Amino acid sequence: MKKKRILTGIITVIIAAGLLLSGCAGSKEATKTSAGKEPYKIGAVIDISGSSSSLGVPEKNTLQMLADKVNAAGGINGHPLVLTILDNKSDETEAVLAVKKLIDQEKVLAVLGCSASGTSMSMIDTVQKEKVPMISLAASSKIVEPVQERQWVFKTAQSDIVTINKLMSYLKEKGLTNVAFLYMNNAYGDGGRIAFTAAAQAGGVEIVAEEKFEATDKDMTPQLTRVKTSGAQAAVVWAIPPSASIITRNFKDLNMGIPLLHSHGVGNQNFIDLAQGAADGVILPIGKLIVADQIPDSDPQKKVLNTYIEEYSKKYNSPPNSFGGYAWDGFYLLVNALEKAGADRAAIRDVLEKTQGFSGVSGVFNMSASDHNGLNEDSMVMVQIENGKWKLLK
Repeated sequence: MKKKRILTGIITVIIAAGLLLSGCAGSKEATKTSAGKEPYKIGAVIDISGSSSSLGVPEKNTLQMLADKVNAAGGINGHPLVLTILDNKSDETEAVLAVKKLIDQEKVLAVLGCSASGTSMSMIDTVQKEKVPMISLAASSKIVEPVQERQWVFKTAQSDIVTINKLMSYLKEKGLTNVAFLYMNNAYGDGGRIAFTAAAQAGGVEIVAEEKFEATDKDMTPQLTRVKTSGAQAAVVWAIPPSASIITRNFKDLNMGIPLLHSHGVGNQNFIDLAQGAADGVILPIGKLIVADQIPDSDPQKKVLNTYIEEYSKKYNSPPNSFGGYAWDGFYLLVNALEKAGADRAAIRDVLEKTQGFSGVSGVFNMSASDHNGLNEDSMVMVQIENGKWKLLK
């Protein structure tokens, strides 16, 4: 039943030699270039529908756009790129079924995804067992740690601890030492809770209230009411839309009277739209893409950011966001590895691990045998939402 459901529910996109095909990968003969080179097959498991779709849709769009671009330029060292994108419907079981399909049936060299931390972590056992490189687009540090148990897994979103360190610096600068922490009851939220608790203890910040909520909750007023009487000087929320937007509306309705800080999980316009005006004043750390026009021209990411914004906006008639940026980074990290390693999974993994000085959308990546993310606090800036727009905090 599960297999039937995934076959009927999956969105499959095959891009080869600049053409968009649907259904199946086709024969090797059909996808050879004029030079007769075999295609490089890669796969992506993305949260295109379901609760994490606000993350997955811009990632799917970005991957399709970039695969078209690579093939239009002649492929990778003359090899056409065949990209298969599967929708996990924001479900961990579907994610496992999808990655097994990519490995067993499509014979992919590497996998991109998933969009969310929970769906990403659900695939780790499979790619580790099959020794297939995987680049997650999600945030939880647990996706790549401990590294000795994640040799085949990498990721492009800033780890939760990187985001939290940026938040801690801001809290200390503002003298906010009593803080409430509210989080989604899932892998992303729990990862943030663990990392924030450790950072708070080390940094002299007291968590005076800790509240959780489900991703499907429609009202977080009870949790916020308890926070209001806790003596908290600020509230930190670790969630993604739509629940992140709902709690932001509740926060405004209760006139909490303290700053509201979010994680980079709200780094898209969908968060602002769903908050219905309540997002104004929200502060968060995030990658530079969302304020690319406000960072100096000397920034090493400036050219990459502007190019991505221009290409995505032209193709989809809307600006990209940080989640699409995670896909941009994962795609080009993999292309770079394929250029150097060819159709060798182990060699691809080794190249990814040795990535140094790679200027991407999310930051400048420096990976190693002990760090499969490669980003630090310099990859993020503090922003505030004003009049529905993102403003860089100096």
